[in-house]
Amino acid sequence: MVTKSVPPVTLVIFGATGDLTRRLLVPAIINLTRSGLVGDDLTVVGVGIDEGDDEFLRQRLDEFLGHLSPQAEAQTTRDDAWDRLRSRISYRSGDFTKDEIYEAIKLRLGSAANIAFCLAVPPSLFGPIVEKLATHGLMEETDGCFRRVAIEKPYGTDLASARALDTQILAQVVEKQVYRLDHFLGKETVQNLMTARFANMIIEGLWSNNYIDHVQITAAETVDVGSRGKFYDATGALRDMIPNHLFQLLAMIAMEPPNSFDAEAVRNEKGKVLKALRVYSMEEAAANSVRGTYGTGNIDGQPLSAYRETKDVSSDSRTETYVALKLYADTWRWAGVPFYLRTGKALTARDTEIVITFNKVPFAQFRESEVTRHLPPNRLVIQVQPDEGISMEISIKRSGQSVETVPVSLDFRYADRFDIGHTTGYESLIYDLFIGDQTLFQRADSIEAGWAAVQPFLDAWSADNTIPETYVPGSMGPASADDLIRKDGREWHELGVVLHQRR
Repeated sequence: MVTKSVPPVTLVIFGATGDLTRRLLVPAIINLTRSGLVGDDLTVVGVGIDEGDDEFLRQRLDEFLGHLSPQAEAQTTRDDAWDRLRSRISYRSGDFTKDEIYEAIKLRLGSAANIAFCLAVPPSLFGPIVEKLATHGLMEETDGCFRRVAIEKPYGTDLASARALDTQILAQVVEKQVYRLDHFLGKETVQNLMTARFANMIIEGLWSNNYIDHVQITAAETVDVGSRGKFYDATGALRDMIPNHLFQLLAMIAMEPPNSFDAEAVRNEKGKVLKALRVYSMEEAAANSVRGTYGTGNIDGQPLSAYRETKDVSSDSRTETYVALKLYADTWRWAGVPFYLRTGKALTARDTEIVITFNKVPFAQFRESEVTRHLPPNRLVIQVQPDEGISMEISIKRSGQSVETVPVSLDFRYADRFDIGHTTGYESLIYDLFIGDQTLFQRADSIEAGWAAVQPFLDAWSADNTIPETYVPGSMGPASADDLIRKDGREWHELGVVLHQRR
C-alpha cells in the first residue's frame, strides 16, 4: 500500500499534562516527525486543568524527555525532531466541563482547516467533552476539511454504559468522525497478523477447526497495581483488558478474509467475529472463568504488598487482578475450537502472545522405533511483546542412528530485521487518525458486541459473594486457572518463554 501524505492538521490533546501524553503521544509524534510522515504544518494544542502558558507545557515535556535513559536517547536521537516540533506546541488551561475553555480553543484554532481531538482524559469525560465540542461548533466539517475525535479506553464499564456512551457521542457526531483507540493495535506484530494470515497460504490453508485444536491469548504483566489503586479497584483485570485488547487480538485471529483492506471491509469482518462470541448464561460464565488477586510476596527480589493492602484499595475488595476465560466463536470456521484468554498483574513475566495449537498427528508411524511416546502438537507462537516475532514449533528427528523426535522452533524476530525499538505503538494510530484510515480503530457495534460477551461474567461475579482466589506474586496465576484448561486435557503455554530463549 502507498503511504499517504498527511495534510496540514492541528492536533488538540485534552489531558496534555498527563502521563499518557508525555509517555506515549508526544514521543510518537516526535517519531512521526523524524520519519517525515508528518511535516512542519502539524501544530499541537495542549489542553489541561493546570494553570500555565505555552512555555509551561513545553518545559514539562522537556523535563520528561530529558529523564529518558541514555540508551533511549541514542536510539531515537530525538533532539532535532523535538526542536522542530517544540515551537509548534501551545497550551490552554481550563475546566473541561465549562464553556469557557471551548471558546478559548475555538479562538486559538482560528481558521485551521483540519482538526483532530485526542481525549487522554478519564472515561467519565469522554461524552461531556464531545458534547461540548459539538455545541461550540468544533466538530462541524466543511468540504475538504475534517473534524475527528480519538477516544482512549476504557470505552464503557459494561454493556449498558457502552451503549449509553455510544448514544451520547453519536448524537453529536457521525461514526466516521470517531476513532476509538486501542494501542495494542498499533504494535507491529499485531498489524502483521493480517499479513501473516492472508499473504501466506501455508498459514491460511490450515486456519480452521479442521487443523487447530485451540487458541491461547495472553497479556501478562510483572508490575503490580502501584499508584493506580483507585482506578483499578473500580475496574479490574477483566474490564481493563478483555473487551478491548484481548478481544481485538481474538478478532484479528478469527476474522474471515476481507474483500479488501479497506477500513470498513476489515472492521466488518472483525465485527462478525465479536458478534459470534458465545454469550453464556451466568452459570456457564462462572464455570468457564477464573479470577484471582495477588497476595503478599516478591517480584524480582523486591517485596510486594497484597493487592488489598494497596493504597486506595478497599481491604475487603472483590476486584480481580487476574482473569482467565474460556470462550467460543460460533462460526463455521471455528466451531468447537476453544479460545483461552488470560491476563493479570504481578505475574512471572511480561508476556503478550498468541499461541495457536494445532491438532495432534492422527497416527505416528514409529511403533518399531525408539521415539518419544507422545508427539507434541505443532504450535504457532505470535509474540506481541516483548521480543516481537513469530515462531513455528515443529518436530524433527534427533541426530543419531535411532528415530527419535525432538521439538524445534523456526523463529523470526522483528529486532533482527527492523528497527522498532523506539516506537510507542501510537505512531500508526496517530498517522491513521490524520489520514482518515479507521482500520485499526473500533466501531460502535464491535464495542457493544464485546461487552455483550463479557457481561455474563460481570453478572456472575457480582452475584458471587466470594473473593477472588489469591495467587503468589511472580507465579503464573491462581491454581484454578490451571484447572480451567487442564480439565480439557490442555496446558497453558509457559509465560516468558520468548523467542530467543527457545533457540
